[in-house]
Amino acid sequence: MTSSPKITDSHCHLDFPDFDHARADYIGRAVEAGVHRMVTICTRLKNEPSVRAIAEEFAPVFYAAGTHPMSAAEEPLTSVEALCRMAEHPKMVGIGETGLDYHYTAESKDIQQKSLRIHCAAAAEAGLPLIIHARAADEDMARILREEHDNAAFGCVMHCFSSGRDLAEAALDLGFYLSMSGIGTFPKSQEIRDIFASAPVDRILVETDAPYLAPPPFRGKQNEPSYVVHTAKVAAEVFGLGYEAFAQQCEANFERLFTKAALG
Repeated sequence: MTSSPKITDSHCHLDFPDFDHARADYIGRAVEAGVHRMVTICTRLKNEPSVRAIAEEFAPVFYAAGTHPMSAAEEPLTSVEALCRMAEHPKMVGIGETGLDYHYTAESKDIQQKSLRIHCAAAAEAGLPLIIHARAADEDMARILREEHDNAAFGCVMHCFSSGRDLAEAALDLGFYLSMSGIGTFPKSQEIRDIFASAPVDRILVETDAPYLAPPPFRGKQNEPSYVVHTAKVAAEVFGLGYEAFAQQCEANFERLFTKAALG
């Protein structure tokens, strides 16, 4: 076991076929790198049983469940009650990912918005953080999050944040968190790093979004949870901190938002 500082990969997709051939090895490598917790994300609720099974099999793995906005038009519309029933499982620690994606699926924006509002209400009811995917929908996203948070407060993380400064500020004003993925480490992502640098460091998480968005030196290859360390080292530089201090801060942030995982 390494003596590396502990850190959490707050968002990955361990149920994806990319990991089927050696899931235990990927998780083992993560733990060796100091990644002592991973949150694997269910993006289609019909797959929730298989995602839950991964979390049940592997002690370091927790999970969240929701309908991804790009799938909202293809999947049955869920309900607050259904999501809250799932949330009773001891290792389900978040609602989502949900959100709005007008880059790839703008034609389904009405059903995306309806689905998003259901997930917001479920997060408030269940007392679990909402996990948001946002792409090319900043204005609607900020508006809906404000409206729903006013209706019933909930915690939230803007997963894989790569949107504009206005959405970042709207999220932070609501008490939400921003999560840096491998995108924030890419050479051409200085604008994103600048947005992160202007955010409070106690509102920052890190993630891989594995198997996507591997950070350097693995860019272009399959991402995996162990690589979150490389993203976190770049984030530490953004905030002018040493890696150990930043990792400790990220752990505190994660446990403040994902309280159920902290207890688990």
